[in-house]
Amino acid sequence: MKLKKVLGLAGLALVSTFVLAACGSKSDSAASDNNTLKVGIMTLDDATEPLWDKVTELAKEEGVTLELVEFTDYTQPNAALQNGEIDVNAFQHKYFLSNWNDENKGTVVEAADTLLSPIRLFSGTEGNGDAKYTDVKDIPDGAKISVPNDASNESRALYLLQSAGLLKLDVSGNELATIKNISSNPKNLDVTEISAEQTASTLTSVDAAVINNSYAQSANVNYDTTLFKEAVDDNSDQWVNIIAAQKDWETSAKSDAIKTLIKVYQTDEVAKVIQDASNGVDIPAWDGAKLQD
Repeated sequence: MKLKKVLGLAGLALVSTFVLAACGSKSDSAASDNNTLKVGIMTLDDATEPLWDKVTELAKEEGVTLELVEFTDYTQPNAALQNGEIDVNAFQHKYFLSNWNDENKGTVVEAADTLLSPIRLFSGTEGNGDAKYTDVKDIPDGAKISVPNDASNESRALYLLQSAGLLKLDVSGNELATIKNISSNPKNLDVTEISAEQTASTLTSVDAAVINNSYAQSANVNYDTTLFKEAVDDNSDQWVNIIAAQKDWETSAKSDAIKTLIKVYQTDEVAKVIQDASNGVDIPAWDGAKLQD
């Protein structure tokens, strides 16, 4: 009987040890999960792979593991975030997110600014490929300027022309602009709407054209012919790319990890990678971001 009691106590102690070990293991696992973030991005390319390599490296140094989840369709990352399949995403500008939320009754929110991929006003070209103008001030009265004709890109182009001092609009930088919103056009510019993918091909027949980077690069447009490009300001704010998260992310179990991601992203090291990897096409856009000369 006495022996049974001793064995019983020993057995109880052994069970308790297993319970404590199991609890400790569960606690450690939860902590590990909270320090792991699934980050939704578009398929990595030559510009984004070095960027995310650096961000992942810096996050790891801070104890946060990033698991990159690549998407091939722009409609997918916000749906995955809304559904909790990923913790954050980083692929879109503010306008895209606002529009997605409106169309899908979404509640995804901006967590931090990342970069701006500025659109540019390129000079028209002569038959030999030389730029017609070297300064935006050289654009003559009555000049013909082609801009994309889809709603968001046309608006962006018109705000660019306003920032360049070529015209004025009667709407703010948070509203979409159309040609009807041109309130002042002192040079009587002929602003011509063209499908975005055709703007690069108009360079030989116009004085200047506003071209998205994707189309400028695919058409091998010479970036040295840039007359003006977007800066990070009120006119371009809605086109700044962001890290997006669920609406309650700041009170979630992963809030510290997300804050760490934001902290390491918004560093001088990452700013340099953004500019170097994109050959100067993209620029860091958070407050205090360091731009290369």
